[in-house]
Amino acid sequence: MAVRVVYLGNAPWSVPPLVALADDADVELVLILTRTPRPGRRGAGPEPTPVAVAARERGLPVAEVESVRGGAGRARLLDAQPDVLAVVAYGELLPQEVLDAAPLGAVNLHLSLLPRWRGASPVQHALLAGDRETGVTAMLMDEGLDTGPVLKWEATAIGGGEDAGALGERLAMLGGPVLARAIAGLAAGTAVPTPQDGARATSAPKLTADDRRIRWDEPADSTLGRIRAFAPSPGADTRRDGRRLKILVAERADGAGEPGTVIDVGADAFDVAAGDGAIRVLELASEGRARMDAAAWLRGAHLELGERLG
Repeated sequence: MAVRVVYLGNAPWSVPPLVALADDADVELVLILTRTPRPGRRGAGPEPTPVAVAARERGLPVAEVESVRGGAGRARLLDAQPDVLAVVAYGELLPQEVLDAAPLGAVNLHLSLLPRWRGASPVQHALLAGDRETGVTAMLMDEGLDTGPVLKWEATAIGGGEDAGALGERLAMLGGPVLARAIAGLAAGTAVPTPQDGARATSAPKLTADDRRIRWDEPADSTLGRIRAFAPSPGADTRRDGRRLKILVAERADGAGEPGTVIDVGADAFDVAAGDGAIRVLELASEGRARMDAAAWLRGAHLELGERLG
C-alpha cells in the first residue's frame, strides 16, 4: 500500500522534490499545501506559487492557504489523514500538534548538509562562506529550526562558477530521490534517525539588502562569493554615480589597486580592484534596467579607468 503524503512547499526549489514524489509508485500525494497567491511584480495580479502551478499541471490535489498553524490550512491538513508530511522550502515553523498529524512523522528536505547552515538561506550562505562542498539533508522534523535527527543525506561539490540559482536548482533535483528514500524508510520501519551534532551547527538567517552590498575591500574570492550568492536575483550591488549597479557574473582577474577602482576596461568586460586581487565583470544590470553582458553595457556607460565604484 502506498504511503499517504501531504506535501508542503512554496518555492521553485520545492518543485523537483514534488515531482520526484509524484513519480514514485509507493507514494500517494493526498494533498499539496502551498501559500495563497501574492501580488505579482510591478502591479501584476496575484500569482500562484510554483508549487501550485506544478501540482495543477500534474492533476494533484492542491490547497492554497495562509498557514497550517491554524484555521483552514490546519483543517485541510488534518482532513487529509497523512501518514507522512513532506516539507520543502515552505517557510513556516510547524508546531508539534501539526507535526503529530502524521503518525510516521514530518520529513523536511533541507538544501545543506545539516547541521551546517540551519535556517532560511542555506544555499546563499554556503556561497558567501566560500564552501567547497554542500548537499541535501532529509531530516525528521521537531519544533526547532532545522534541528531534527537526520534520515538521509547526500553531498556534492560546489561548482566554481555556480551561482545561487544554479546551485539551488541542482540541489533540489538531487534532493528529490533523497526525500523519497527517507519516506520509504519511515514507511518500512527501517529508518534510523541520527541526532545532529549541535556543536557543529552554523546559522543561515534570511539575508538583507545590506548583505547584498559589495564590499570592495574584501578579498576578491569573497567578493565573487557574494556576487554568486545573490545571482541571478536579486543581485549583489554596488554604486556608480549614486545609482545602484548590480553585478551578476564575474570572475577572478589579475591586477591590483585601490579597492573599488576600475583598473582595466576592455571591449567586453572590465576589471575592478578588490581587497586583494581583482574581479572581471562579465554581466550586470544598471538600476531599473534589464540584465546585459558587459560588452553591451560598456557601449553606453562611458566607463573610465580610475573610476571608483561603491
